[in-house]
Amino acid sequence: MKFGKEFLAQMVPEWRAAYMDYGYLKSLLKEIQLSKHRNNPDPLAAASTPHSQARKRRLALYRTFSGLTKSRHAQQPSSSSSTFGGVDIESQAILVHSVNENDSESYQTTFLMAAEEGGVQELEYFKKLDNEFNKVDKFYRSKVDEVMKEAAVLNKQMDALIAFRIKVENPQRMFDWSGEMTRLASDVATSSAALAAASPHGARASRRVRAMDAIEERRSNSSGDEEKDDKKSGDVEMEVMKKSESRRGTRPAPLDILDRVKMNHTVETPCSTIKGFLNVAPQTELKFSRVNLNKVEEQLRGAFVVFYQKLRLLKSYGFLNTLAFSKIMKKYDKVASRDASKSYMNMVDNSHLGSSDEVTKLMERVETTFIKHFSNSNRRKGMAVLRPKPKVERHRITFAMGCFAGCTAALILALVLITRARKIMDEPGGSQYMENMFPLYSMFGFIVLHMLMYAGNIYFWRRFRVNYSFIFGFKQGTELGYREVLLLSFGVAVLALASVLSNLDMEMDPKTKDYKELTELLPLFLLLLLIVILLCPFNIIYRSSRYFSLVCVFHSICAPLYKVTLPDFFLADQLTSQVEAFRSLQFYICYYGWGDYKVRETTCRSSDVFKIFSFLVACIPFWSRLLQCIRRLVDEKDPMQGYNGLKFFLIIVSVSMRIAHTLTDDVNWKVLAGIFSIVAAIFATYWDLVVDWGLLQRRSKNRWLRDKLLVPYKSVYFIAMVLNVLLRFAWLQTVLKFNVSFMHRQTMITVVGSLEIIRRGIWNFFRLENEHLNNVGKYRAFKSVPLPFNYDEDHDKHL
Repeated sequence: MKFGKEFLAQMVPEWRAAYMDYGYLKSLLKEIQLSKHRNNPDPLAAASTPHSQARKRRLALYRTFSGLTKSRHAQQPSSSSSTFGGVDIESQAILVHSVNENDSESYQTTFLMAAEEGGVQELEYFKKLDNEFNKVDKFYRSKVDEVMKEAAVLNKQMDALIAFRIKVENPQRMFDWSGEMTRLASDVATSSAALAAASPHGARASRRVRAMDAIEERRSNSSGDEEKDDKKSGDVEMEVMKKSESRRGTRPAPLDILDRVKMNHTVETPCSTIKGFLNVAPQTELKFSRVNLNKVEEQLRGAFVVFYQKLRLLKSYGFLNTLAFSKIMKKYDKVASRDASKSYMNMVDNSHLGSSDEVTKLMERVETTFIKHFSNSNRRKGMAVLRPKPKVERHRITFAMGCFAGCTAALILALVLITRARKIMDEPGGSQYMENMFPLYSMFGFIVLHMLMYAGNIYFWRRFRVNYSFIFGFKQGTELGYREVLLLSFGVAVLALASVLSNLDMEMDPKTKDYKELTELLPLFLLLLLIVILLCPFNIIYRSSRYFSLVCVFHSICAPLYKVTLPDFFLADQLTSQVEAFRSLQFYICYYGWGDYKVRETTCRSSDVFKIFSFLVACIPFWSRLLQCIRRLVDEKDPMQGYNGLKFFLIIVSVSMRIAHTLTDDVNWKVLAGIFSIVAAIFATYWDLVVDWGLLQRRSKNRWLRDKLLVPYKSVYFIAMVLNVLLRFAWLQTVLKFNVSFMHRQTMITVVGSLEIIRRGIWNFFRLENEHLNNVGKYRAFKSVPLPFNYDEDHDKHL
């Protein structure tokens, strides 16, 4: 694989704009190469002529005699004005120097050969190169500052955790605090300022001291190492260490730190929401119990894992960009026949990007702290949590998925042939079968179709590098790939189709036709089997994903008692496209609860209870989304959530009126249903295209789309918009009642429900693409992790 492709593959998707623009710099090198080729078609032949060789010898003799050049092996003082980076300036094509602008350090390259042929292109190349390097270096500095501040916060959390653990496990025994103290970060600004003012090598010394003091396990056996580092660092570092010790001396006593912290109620429950609505003050006092200790440890363990992943990505960011600058400069030397990479890379190595080691040292100290306090000093166990192995695609999953897909195709073909050969629909019981059994089995078809669309979404999200696992908040290594989702969907399809064929066989075979009750119970058995698998507590069949889905469903049902997150409202949006599946579930209760399955006659549909629940079941998903919008409007104070809630309110009204028209067949309900449905469909379509997808921007770089697109083909977006509009108005069938001669009424209802699921699958891809691009614009690659303790900063200021 070429470096350019590998460079793109290893980028952090949300930080992509902060990486060096390797592709554009390569295009500039191609222009330089073309320019030199036009001006000098055969540079090797020209360079080998006797005249050119004699000229080079005369220049070499003149420069050596005049003393302007020196031997490469001669030691050159760093303060000489005629050298840069240990290399003679006169023999260089570039000079790189640092410039302070607005209290920030940047680097500029002076190209010394601009007067030569093709020098204009090379000058433009170095301007772009400097801009890219300054961008990368500035971003790296900002991220390093962020992680150092986070390390300081985590340090205070660890101090409180250790004290909390002492109170719970050893409340009476004197404890050796010096052996348990964990320092994750110190006042970096103070130490770096002191070192920078003391010597020209202050920057490197500052980095060394900060790395040693970043996360420090104060053990008795570490004193020897500190003394060695003090000797190497010199008097300046000794002064900084004294300042650091003086800062530690002002820290509170071991257990007195608990007087300065309070508990954060990071886990929201319906009770906490109700108390907050009633303005009931939460309990923030520390309760020293084993249960609270386990909760605190679990939260801090998660915070450390996320923090360590951020450090790993930041280290990879620095390494990849440094390597990219090295590669592009080597290409420049090759194209321009110069020796400029040494000087430029010398600057890169001496910059903050190339010489900073805060991140590496911080990673080492985080590993030590995590292994000691969260893994019982078991390094293998701790590193397995901090560095989970990437998920490996197993061949058995692909094989099983292929087998189930083949079985599904074979069963569908067998079902079609049996239905046609035996002319089941032409028999007297055919219409009754479609009215009773088809709605029961169609629910599995809706589920399978939705899973197939989700598998397609995952495939294209991965192909176009949409970080869906981060957006949904999946734990690393637990997210399902499209093969796993296809395996589950085809597995459900095989069970459902096998049940359908068994049911038809029992109906057609005179020997088994007497067992009608058993025949009618097959769909119920299959539904119960899927529910048991979904609720199974054992670690089989992707338990983490099942648990994650159940939690999101529970939060959606209990809206607005839980704070709304993206996975919650995204799943609730999926449920709004499964209205027909909810109606099938309602029919399950009706068909088996009323005992109609014994005689294969539906009597409950004519009852008033069934009609009332028809309204409720169809509106439940939209009602859940309406409550979620209200909760987000209260929490975020965003008026857009109010407009979104209005959209779902209009949908609820239109759906209710369509159901009323279906049950009563009244013209007035038909008119009202048509009006409200049209208004709701137009509002929802506009919301899909403009708000959820971010399209239809007139002043965009891509006309009527948006500035940034992940799919390279613009026609895909226009086709998706047209399909969204057409499928949004599929509800017209319920009002106008289109009749197709070769389709049964239940078949038409199933087709309309399937079209809505397909529309939702298309919506999913572009909705998450827009969310991903919003994260990219804000460089948001990590979610904020709630911490268990709230440290009182003001208390220490008054001491």
